[in-house]
Amino acid sequence: MARMYSRRKGISGSTKPSVKKKKAWVKYDSKEIESLIVKLVKSGMSKSEIGLTLRDSYGVPSVKDITKKSIGKIIEKNKLEQELPEDLSALIMRDIQIIKHLENNKQDMVAKRGLQLTESKINRLIRYYKKTKKLPQDWKYDKDKARLLVG
Repeated sequence: MARMYSRRKGISGSTKPSVKKKKAWVKYDSKEIESLIVKLVKSGMSKSEIGLTLRDSYGVPSVKDITKKSIGKIIEKNKLEQELPEDLSALIMRDIQIIKHLENNKQDMVAKRGLQLTESKINRLIRYYKKTKKLPQDWKYDKDKARLLVG
């Protein structure tokens, strides 16, 4: 499938092994990994940061293979999820950075185009999250309030 705005096909990423079982060299069982995830969430990490930390510091290649649940499901089960989904908050932060850049560089047309693309991605994600009921139906994105919401 082609990319959203560039009309080019993306290069494929690495593939995970087809056999999904616990590796022999992993020291942690599922209860320990779940408690690690809860501890990392309480320290303020996002889902992707938790996955990277577990992989790099604790040697856990895949949480799902060991616990049979994703990091997001474990966070939901312990009722620790954030009010905004991680991908939406990342796009909002990028939008804020582009707006700050455009305040100083008013003639930067490439940044204006990037702002348009980012805002359309934000609106598309908001529609999706309203449809899946992860955001309330009356939730609206406001650029002025976004600085307070994310930062």
